[in-house]
Amino acid sequence: MPGLPKTMKAVVAAQPGGPEVLQIGERPLPAPREGEILVEVAAAGVNRPDVMQRQGHYPPPPGAPDILGLEIAGTVVALGAGAARHRLGDKVVALVPGGGYAQYALAHESNALPIPAGLSMIEAAAIPETFFTVWTNVFEGGDLKAGETLLVHGGTSGIGTTAIMLAKAFGARAIATAGSRDKAAACLRLGANVAIDYRAADFVAETLKATDQKGADVILDMVGGDYVARNYAAAAKGGRIVQIALLHGSKATLDLLPLMQKRLIHTGSTLRPRKPEEKALIADALKEKVWPLLAAGRCKPVIDSTFPLEDAAKAHARMESSAHIGKIVLTV
Repeated sequence: MPGLPKTMKAVVAAQPGGPEVLQIGERPLPAPREGEILVEVAAAGVNRPDVMQRQGHYPPPPGAPDILGLEIAGTVVALGAGAARHRLGDKVVALVPGGGYAQYALAHESNALPIPAGLSMIEAAAIPETFFTVWTNVFEGGDLKAGETLLVHGGTSGIGTTAIMLAKAFGARAIATAGSRDKAAACLRLGANVAIDYRAADFVAETLKATDQKGADVILDMVGGDYVARNYAAAAKGGRIVQIALLHGSKATLDLLPLMQKRLIHTGSTLRPRKPEEKALIADALKEKVWPLLAAGRCKPVIDSTFPLEDAAKAHARMESSAHIGKIVLTV
């Protein structure tokens, strides 16, 4: 590819372990295949799956690079065969199956979107993983409607802050749980109607209290384990519980009677292994429904902190501390 370097800097986990195993090294510049674009990365979001991959618990899907990073913002610098959605020089944000922690990254053209008006590269890089996840799980899988109530666990995480904002933007009520009084206060500032410090109060009782004993219509859960039965107790009749992660483990002992009595739906999904065509449908929905909200300033990614690419280990330590509120972003 004329005018481009043959190598680039990239971050990989040399072996499973703590943040200190992250190393920055030289890698060959990837060449876009059919339907792909090559993006010169300006910023890359940091996400919990990156931490899991570094620990050795979440290997990349087949064909994805071992370089960490699932979301990027930057400039299109090369086009693969048949790629026609974007032009050279376009500023884009993209969901990628890996490779984001680098100076250059490949993205399928259909999984990349123009950066919403008014957003910086850092803000744009904080969008794909969380907005794709929240849209497909809360609004498609959970079918959240205006006037309903969403309960989201981990309200100050990237997923949580996004879920609060989008729920409110589409006319729903938002109840959020968080791990401290300060984090609960941050959820309220973001627009949550109710915020629960789960270390000081029972989220089931507080959710029922906040909904006149009705319960939450949709619950977005990344905890699993002992939260499953408690989510059933906090759910409204006809409620939908959507599982997106399992921080407390993948196994639970529970009474299924509430599932039947309340006619609950408990579903779940993963995003990274899906084919580009499936992710493209989510991208198209976001462009139609959410991009205008971002451009109008009605919702905006919450940025906790930024770190240069060389300090990826510090970014991971920040995420593992659970002290962050919103997104952690690497600048390239």
